[in-house]
Amino acid sequence: MSTDTLSTDTADAASGAEPAEHRPESSGTDRRPLVGAAVTVLLAAGVVTYGILATPDEPKPVPTAAVTYEVRGSGTVKIDFIAHGKQTKSLTVSGSELPWRKDVKVALGTEPTVRIVLDGKGGDAGCAVAVRGKHVQRSTAAGPYGRATCSAPLRPARNASDPTSESGEIP
Repeated sequence: MSTDTLSTDTADAASGAEPAEHRPESSGTDRRPLVGAAVTVLLAAGVVTYGILATPDEPKPVPTAAVTYEVRGSGTVKIDFIAHGKQTKSLTVSGSELPWRKDVKVALGTEPTVRIVLDGKGGDAGCAVAVRGKHVQRSTAAGPYGRATCSAPLRPARNASDPTSESGEIP
């Protein structure tokens, strides 16, 4: 007994339909995971590149002025003063022997201030603030726990777009 089998191409030809494309059988390797991994690597590289290129601008320098704090007299004092670092902050020096002097930069538009408090033994002390080399205020304290405060407003820069201080210094 003989059985005849028609191939699909022969059957299509007999029916008048176009023959189907002949597809080679798969070699057994599925490339989809490899393509997915390549796409993932490219996306990660794009994100890293964007992160490097899209870093925020550096903060603009804050205009400052040179300020000198001085404390003179007799006795031991606690000294609080304002200085400028990455941000304006108040610093304290406890039990300081006199005379004491500190040169700092203070942001324009703030008020450089020095406060002194004598200890329980008392004494006589005075504070002074100088801005850009010019004394602008003095004050005195006397007796046990005597207090004095010296401060002076710093005017903002004349040209707000100029990153330098009024004395021409760059912070």
